[in-house]
Amino acid sequence: MFTNSLIRGLCLSIFTLAFASAAQAGLNIQQWKTSHGSEVYFVENHDLPIVDVSTNFYAGSARDEKAKSGLAGITRYMMTLGAGGLTDQDISKQMADIGANLGGSLDADRASFKLRTLSSSREQTKALEIYTKILQKPDFPDAVLSREKSRIIAGLKESATQPESISSKAFSKALFGNHPYALDEDGEIDTVTAIGRDDLHKFYTQHYGSQGAVIALMGDMSRAEAERIAESISAGLPKTASPPALPAVTYPTSASEQRIAHPATQAHILLGYPGIKRGDVDFFPLYVGNYILGGGGFVSRLTEEVREKRGLVYSVYSYFMPTAEIGQFQVGLQTKREQADEALKLVRETLNKFVAGGVTEAELKAAKENIVGGFPMRIDSNAKILDYLAMIGFYKLPLTYLDTFNDEVSKVTTAQIKDAFNRRIKTDKMVTVIVGADEAKQ
Repeated sequence: MFTNSLIRGLCLSIFTLAFASAAQAGLNIQQWKTSHGSEVYFVENHDLPIVDVSTNFYAGSARDEKAKSGLAGITRYMMTLGAGGLTDQDISKQMADIGANLGGSLDADRASFKLRTLSSSREQTKALEIYTKILQKPDFPDAVLSREKSRIIAGLKESATQPESISSKAFSKALFGNHPYALDEDGEIDTVTAIGRDDLHKFYTQHYGSQGAVIALMGDMSRAEAERIAESISAGLPKTASPPALPAVTYPTSASEQRIAHPATQAHILLGYPGIKRGDVDFFPLYVGNYILGGGGFVSRLTEEVREKRGLVYSVYSYFMPTAEIGQFQVGLQTKREQADEALKLVRETLNKFVAGGVTEAELKAAKENIVGGFPMRIDSNAKILDYLAMIGFYKLPLTYLDTFNDEVSKVTTAQIKDAFNRRIKTDKMVTVIVGADEAKQ
């Protein structure tokens, strides 16, 4: 026999899979500010009886201080583990009883909190009540903090043995140096150990103000209902101003290579260079160009040259990570440790040839067809559209970003790709981290 909460949960899942029509027809994104200064982005759609909410703050790991790295992540997670007198068990049980889901994430730039609930009055009211308590009245219980710190420290000890984690941390530090983007969102063992309850309260007060909040709303509600929900979220947040902009990223002045010993049978190699910000004028040429270089899976040049023709790697890829300040351009590969130098040499040769020579018209045509053809899958559910709304709002992108995405892709030329890569990616100044390779041959 099904319980009411299970039925509601199944309904949410079925409704999510069924949603597609609104995205195909174009999105009418409405935007305004609450009376407390929070930005609001809203898409009304009554196809499904679901309300999706996402609240985003300038509270990512780049807001940490080096001595307390990991604080941003602990603060965000602890907010969901006790608020307004509710314990973490209370929150979990009450959400399950009404078939609602809590989610969220943290990256270098932002902390987000998501809510999905049925739009019926009882379920929506209860879900929003819990959600606003989490955002406005976090308790940060000492016992829970102690438990979570122990869990995080255990995870850090484990990750310190894993080549993927070792290479990722070393790469960020090599690329970003003293910039806050070099800080790991999980922190370090000594920094996590030093974090106390007062630190969480201070970080929350400084970074979770109403004037820095971006609220995204999607689904079965009217504009008036969306305004009411946004006001109720914004009203109880701290009255602090939005945090200042992050410092500019410094570009490497010369190439660097770091080799880290590890007993793994596979070598993990990362190389890269500072890439682009969100909203960068070169975004589309670099995005389409990178699809051809290493972002298009088995149809990319790196895969063709390094894996298919020579069989030197298990995987190879490249990507740009646009952020509030200049994010990373990264190339990654995994190979047998005895083949690491040969594989790395070929990757560098392929990258140099790509940057110097650009792409062919045939490559560009195929890339455009794949990107444009796959675009509907990016916006085929409320949840995906909600994520785009939050991104558009947080990074102040045009409201037409989704409507014009395919047009912008279609406009990209081979000359633009070559020009953008030549200006933005200096292959002679890239940083490289190699974990687990054999000694370099002299």
